[in-house]
Amino acid sequence: MKTLSIRQKRACRSVALLFFLPVIAQAQLISVRSVPVAATEQFLVVPSQNLGMGGVAIAYDDPSLDPFVNPAKGGRLKGVYLFSAPVFGNITENNGGVRTLPLGALLGSARWFGGMSLAVQQLSGPERSDFISWRTASDIAWNSSSLLADQNKNNLYAAGLLGTKFPGTGISLAAGISWAGLEAMHGVDFLYGNSSRIEQSGHIVDYRIGLLREKSGQPSFEVLLLHNRIRMTHDVYYNRWFWEGFSAEIVRNLDQTNTWGLHLGSMVPFGRQDSRAGFIFTVNHKTHPKIPNYELMNIPRDPGTTWAFNFGAGFALANDSGAVAMDLIVEPIWSHTWADAAEPVTAGRGVIIPAGSKTVENYFHFTNWLARVGVSLEDNKTFSFQMGLQARFINYRLKQTNFVNDTRRSQKEFWAEWTPSIGFRLNFSSIQIRYTGRLTAGTGQPGVDQGAFITFGNRSADEAAASNFIIAPSGSLTLQDAVVLTHQISVAVALHAITP
Repeated sequence: MKTLSIRQKRACRSVALLFFLPVIAQAQLISVRSVPVAATEQFLVVPSQNLGMGGVAIAYDDPSLDPFVNPAKGGRLKGVYLFSAPVFGNITENNGGVRTLPLGALLGSARWFGGMSLAVQQLSGPERSDFISWRTASDIAWNSSSLLADQNKNNLYAAGLLGTKFPGTGISLAAGISWAGLEAMHGVDFLYGNSSRIEQSGHIVDYRIGLLREKSGQPSFEVLLLHNRIRMTHDVYYNRWFWEGFSAEIVRNLDQTNTWGLHLGSMVPFGRQDSRAGFIFTVNHKTHPKIPNYELMNIPRDPGTTWAFNFGAGFALANDSGAVAMDLIVEPIWSHTWADAAEPVTAGRGVIIPAGSKTVENYFHFTNWLARVGVSLEDNKTFSFQMGLQARFINYRLKQTNFVNDTRRSQKEFWAEWTPSIGFRLNFSSIQIRYTGRLTAGTGQPGVDQGAFITFGNRSADEAAASNFIIAPSGSLTLQDAVVLTHQISVAVALHAITP
């Protein structure tokens, strides 16, 4: 009887899938995650005026962020605005941090509008426990710290938009593009917990076309089409111990995801004050040509597909003294992933699985909820104070079929993430200074309970940190809590009004 290769044995144990999505896209790129992993807000690279209000977005405008989410909303601009919004963040328990310095400009005339943003970023990696460092064939040494180049990575982000307004119609049409050149994405290190070092490289590119119809006192309507592409390479270094001695190994994994999305939104004014109700609908279709073989699940990955939807409603009440706003979003998601046999495999009952056929198949069904609430208090338009709360509830069921062992299993997981926030704003004539602080709890360092054993990496548990990912764990999830702290300080300068 033909025996299984190491690769095929791994394919029989567990499966996983990882998505990384920019968080600034809000509801237009839908987050898909199956483990509660702590991650810094790496993709927060443009200022947000509503971040201190829990990030409310459906019925409450965010003038600085909105044009980079739907470029057609740049049609609201009148004049020239320069901005910078440095971000400082870290994860407790020495799990890494982020430092981001963005610079940008927005401008609008009676007919044309546009904008651009450029950001440089430094990511600091998590501390690792002692590991054996391979130097030469005869020089093996214990190393208590990673190289400086491994601990600090530099990323570059660029975005631009250009659009036009159609006078008398209230219609704006625009296109935008953003690009990220990445040396690292936060948390990948902990998905390869037994490695000695990891080198990442790649990019993310995002294309958007938006349409906005908006007139004073009338309902508004927006349409957004987007395409997002992720292309990353992970070179993972291992120091192996065998009876014969040590050996060094480098494994290359590819991470590729394509997303097509459609977003619809509407806002309806009501009452005598600046009060509105809003509604959104979004659909994302994702294809995954290459998914890495992360240690957390130990399986060579093959293609998968995902359909993700969200339906949301919100309202905002505002006057000269301040505002209050709320959002509620439900996200049904279906994901299908699988592993293919690289060569013919003999299954448990003697059945031959031909090369290219599925050895493991997974179906995820998510029903997620997202709620945001925020309050802003104004003092003669000179000073304002914001506070808010975002709560995300993630609930999914995994159904997995192992064709090699002829087994089936079902697993259900649920957790909640809480993000309180505060903000302050000062206005000085044409200059605005804003501070926002956020804290995210309910995430951390996940592992998998194996009965009497828990899967461990270099630290106390297999760790993973990323904004968005989905993993098919081989057992019930475990979690060591960690807290994410984020600080954004933005400065905006209004220069002057411009004509066509």
